[in-house]
Amino acid sequence: MPGTPPTRFVYLGPEGTFAEQALRTIPAAEHGSRTPARSVGEALDCVRAGEADAALVPLENSIGGAVGVTLDELAEGAPLVITREVILPVEFVLAARPGITLDSVRDVAAHPQASTQCRNWLRDHLPDATVVDVLSNGAAAAGAAAGDHDAAICAPIGANRHRLTVLADKIADHQEAVTRFALLSRPGPPPPPPTGDDVTSLAVYIAHDRVGALLSVLMELAVRGVNLTRIESRPTGEALGRYVFFLDCTGHVADVRMGEALQGLRRVCADVRFLGSYPRHRWADAAGERPVPAPAGLSEADYTDAAAWIARLRAGELS
Repeated sequence: MPGTPPTRFVYLGPEGTFAEQALRTIPAAEHGSRTPARSVGEALDCVRAGEADAALVPLENSIGGAVGVTLDELAEGAPLVITREVILPVEFVLAARPGITLDSVRDVAAHPQASTQCRNWLRDHLPDATVVDVLSNGAAAAGAAAGDHDAAICAPIGANRHRLTVLADKIADHQEAVTRFALLSRPGPPPPPPTGDDVTSLAVYIAHDRVGALLSVLMELAVRGVNLTRIESRPTGEALGRYVFFLDCTGHVADVRMGEALQGLRRVCADVRFLGSYPRHRWADAAGERPVPAPAGLSEADYTDAAAWIARLRAGELS
């Protein structure tokens, strides 16, 4: 039976950041409560403790790569599952209090990652301005609004919230940059049914004392036509050279071939943590990315047909 839809959401704060902007694309969050957290760990612990139904945290950025603290949190502590992904274009703006013009900007507040992603624009348009590091995009907007800084590099939602004037938009050096966020909940009801375009996320711990341990993991997926779309490694903290591998695969836990692959991983890995099966974000369609079809003989239909055939044989039917 489906679980109750979440109504209490927490996200990596503060207010006015890309995380809040991403959360507000989810209809249930737009109508529910939204509480900022001071860190990824705090956001996820709120869900683990039952103080929130779901948490939205960054998973990876197309420029900066994986968000290590999020991966570490998923590998440790009480399990959580991804129920949804949100992919948000990273569109930085330069904003200031009304009356300030681009020519009068002498200092700019920015999170270090934001200023790095806007380095070329700053060099070309504000070569003499001082960039002041702040803790978040939201803090940059708040500082500009308070008069602590002439301008801020921030998310559009931050400029709107603090009633700043946008002096320039889309100032990131990589216009195609995106951040992928994950909505996480406590394990409970089964995952939503397959849509035919799903992602399954896993954390796998390989047997470090066995030659070819990682290759055996990849083979369990490859021989069943399961496409691996992402692999990241993180140290486990146990000792040098001990890693947990995070995998994103096309398919759903309810698919026959994915189920067989998971059983295989369970056999060859020291441990496997299931992180969720959920629909692929439709942003990828607009970007021209389509799921890689399974090779001939390895589609879900092929697996279903083969499973039905072996069932008939076991029942004594030879046709």
